[in-house]
Amino acid sequence: MSERVQNRSAGQGPGSKAERRLAAQLAAKKAAEAKRRRQSILGAAAGVLAVVALVGGLVWMNSGDDDKKSTAAAPSAEATAPAQEQPTAPAPQQLPPGADPALAKEPKVGPGKGELTKLTVTTLIKGKGPAVKAGQQITTNYVGVLYKDGKQFDSSWSRGEPATFGIGVGQVIPGWDKGLVGVPVGSRVQLDIPAELAYGKTPPQGAPVGPLRFVVDVLAAQ
Repeated sequence: MSERVQNRSAGQGPGSKAERRLAAQLAAKKAAEAKRRRQSILGAAAGVLAVVALVGGLVWMNSGDDDKKSTAAAPSAEATAPAQEQPTAPAPQQLPPGADPALAKEPKVGPGKGELTKLTVTTLIKGKGPAVKAGQQITTNYVGVLYKDGKQFDSSWSRGEPATFGIGVGQVIPGWDKGLVGVPVGSRVQLDIPAELAYGKTPPQGAPVGPLRFVVDVLAAQ
């Protein structure tokens, strides 16, 4: 075999190099075309995403505007609700049926005059209920002051609740046991009580000394 034939068989001849260059050019061309196709696809996808994002943003903005319009159109409950009046202090006890409305207000109690020698019961408001009987539990509002100078020492009103106790059975001072039996429910009475029917000449520690004046509202008896 000739040398020329041997070189071609080994892939080293001039013809073989030309083929390789052609193959490389074709491969490069295909790679370039593939690259262009990929870039084209990516560009189209990016364009689609951009459009979607733009449309979504517009929809969101419009939705936000609608929300704002809706919020602005809906009046605030606080703005439209009428101003509530400050509640007045409730009466310490529900009044009995048909009672004088004056019993819902704390009475003003002043001092007595002169020497007090006996229990004196003065009806200020006459109730329409049944008369209190000894042994019953009665519910009252009251104000207690010193008879001589009108200084207040006790009041159910200041505690915010009435007092309930047995009457005529020794649970309270004698002036109450004697003065409230027979008083109609719904009444307001003034009790002027000498010292001996109050806490005595030597009252227990903390108790008021001397004659006393009470204004008592009889709210219930049972």
